[in-house]
Amino acid sequence: MKSSANATWEGSLTEGSGSVSLAGGAAGPLDISWRARTEDQGASTNPEELIAAAHASCYSMALSHGLAGAGHPPSRLETSATVTFGPKEGGGFAISAVDLTVRGDVPGIDAAAFQQAADDAKDGCPVSQALAGNVQISVDAQLS
Repeated sequence: MKSSANATWEGSLTEGSGSVSLAGGAAGPLDISWRARTEDQGASTNPEELIAAAHASCYSMALSHGLAGAGHPPSRLETSATVTFGPKEGGGFAISAVDLTVRGDVPGIDAAAFQQAADDAKDGCPVSQALAGNVQISVDAQLS
């Protein structure tokens, strides 16, 4: 399985703008700009928000799978991902962290087992694996 997206950009980095569309047709075109990355997002999106969406959804799937495999399929998982982007030492910009927050309604599981499943999913999620070694990833997991 391959997934793709398409972006168009016009102008310089700081003065230009563009759009991005998901090739599958589920979203887009979405406006993108440098300002949406560094100042006020407004109605635009940015690469970091798209990474956050990918990570939150991938993580939810991985956690759901792990919980179900342990005999505790979740009734509901609510996951948010916050991506930190900013200047890096030596110049330029980088993504430095992703903070995952998950709240779960999981019948028959205690807080310690949920936390362990959440940590395992953080390490097993394919998006986490793609970012590993480059970005600090944390998870705050609590039962609802």
